[in-house]
Amino acid sequence: MNWKQKLSSRKLWAAITAFVTALATVLGADALTIEQLAALISAIGVAVTYIIGESCVDAAREKNKEEE
Repeated sequence: MNWKQKLSSRKLWAAITAFVTALATVLGADALTIEQLAALISAIGVAVTYIIGESCVDAAREKNKEEE
């Protein structure tokens, strides 16, 4: 399994957000808490995706330098 690809998937982060917010609803969390959870998970997803994306760009840049 390609973890870099999975962790940078927007679909994965949307599914995690949906699961956690649904779970919070079932457990009786209030609307503000659910909103905050969704925002937090979205922020983590954006950060992880950015970091993985930049590492791929850096790796490609280094590979191009070595080929020159």
